[in-house]
Amino acid sequence: MAIGYSAVMDFHRPVLSAESLAHWQQSPRGQQYLALEQDALDSVLPGLFGRCIVQVGSWGTQRSQLEPAQMPLQLLLSTAHQDGADARTDTAALPIAKGQADAVLLPHALEYAASPHRLLREADRLLSQRGHLIILGFNPVSLWGIRQAVGLRHPALPAGGRLLSLRRLADWLHLLDLEVVDLRRFGVGFPWTRPVSRRDGWTLWRAPGLLHEGFMLLARKRTIPLTPMRERWARRRPDIATAGVRVSFEAAARRRDSGTWNDNNWDKAEPN
Repeated sequence: MAIGYSAVMDFHRPVLSAESLAHWQQSPRGQQYLALEQDALDSVLPGLFGRCIVQVGSWGTQRSQLEPAQMPLQLLLSTAHQDGADARTDTAALPIAKGQADAVLLPHALEYAASPHRLLREADRLLSQRGHLIILGFNPVSLWGIRQAVGLRHPALPAGGRLLSLRRLADWLHLLDLEVVDLRRFGVGFPWTRPVSRRDGWTLWRAPGLLHEGFMLLARKRTIPLTPMRERWARRRPDIATAGVRVSFEAAARRRDSGTWNDNNWDKAEPN
């Protein structure tokens, strides 16, 4: 059962339609926002190393969001019709074996998935031991998010999505042993047009950044190495006396049995 959701909510939740997505992405607002998202990905993906990166979700223009990655194997799993996709899949069961991806990109996939928590678990299953998870999302407390929540006639975002707060995402990631290493906010509305990152430290731009329309969250899988019990016992085992000392004990025993041993012989015992 997904945390914070009931089975009824998951079953009746609408998914992202290709028509509404294409209409929004072709609008001036959508194109400007996609450019900001691409800038955020350009600042992160080249620094992630590995063999395979997987994008889950129909977002962006063909494979443009994966292009900055330096990994030789790039897979695009779409949830709606999208040009250039490698496969169309259900977010509840991704067709990739466990631990095969060094990075997983979820561009608004959680907001338009039937069960966001189940998709997050699937993404965690795909990640290797030190893999990274990149999440693109809309801010529910921004002007766009508020307009979407009140249900105006002309919504600011593609229809069918349910926005998730950063606190809820952080709680879910913590349960999956994923550590948030960076959070970047960006938006297209006045006066918060400058992107801000958590790595930049606290500045005056961080305050209006809380109202940015979108964010990019970077998380890393935490792997705690296990120490084998046999190796730990070996370190605690007491040191064994050297061969020379053992030989001296055997020589002392032979002298004692021969009857020539007395208390004065302790000073004469020497290692062989």
